[in-house]
Amino acid sequence: MFDEGSSLPIQGVNIDWEKIDRRSYLRGIEAIKGLDYLKFNKNITIFVGENGSGKSTMLEAIAVNYGFNPEGGTKNYSFSTYDSHSELCDAIRLSRGFRKPSWGYFLRAESFYNVASAEDEYSKWGGVPQHFHERSHGEGFLHLAQTNFKGNGLYLLDEPEAALSPQRQLTLLLEIVNCAKEDSQFIMVTHSPILLGIPEAEILSFDDGQIHPISYEDTDSYQITKMFIENKEQLLKRLLDG
Repeated sequence: MFDEGSSLPIQGVNIDWEKIDRRSYLRGIEAIKGLDYLKFNKNITIFVGENGSGKSTMLEAIAVNYGFNPEGGTKNYSFSTYDSHSELCDAIRLSRGFRKPSWGYFLRAESFYNVASAEDEYSKWGGVPQHFHERSHGEGFLHLAQTNFKGNGLYLLDEPEAALSPQRQLTLLLEIVNCAKEDSQFIMVTHSPILLGIPEAEILSFDDGQIHPISYEDTDSYQITKMFIENKEQLLKRLLDG
């Protein structure tokens, strides 16, 4: 369904641990501390794992090393409201494929407001204003994706489901799949059992002390959602009585 191998803009990530301080918190993240190289095999790679497992830290490092603004946007965005990215971005080396993307975007749920504000400022100097702040959070978030996702692109998405209803998550899923068919690469962090269901995506778990492939049905997002839907009364009774 999707292209694989050497055509991917980012084929993998090397970590040079000599560039990371011995006291850095990065050395305490189980899934990352023993990692030398992370390989990407498909157009769509999804990071999953418990909060604090390192998946967003890795995605952010890839984005910043590639040249994206830490808070999100295109490679042309240059602003900062709070400098919070880790030193990992300076310690990694990206293995790049022969194909150079014609467009790209780093989309973060937590800093979308800042990106929308920056876009308003940039539009005063040219381009078509998108007026993200005049839309609801979810509408603006989805509109940004729909207007920026193009073929032959590179897109890094950090928990895009945070702003979206289940129906809009399905819309985003379709946008991602259609764009990937046109030779775009996606690396995404998500807890959404909907977005995790993208056909033929490679899912990498950051749980259990190392980064490893995992099937859709074995992810916690799927297992817990399935358990809740199928056994809601019993599960709630057990939780609330406890």
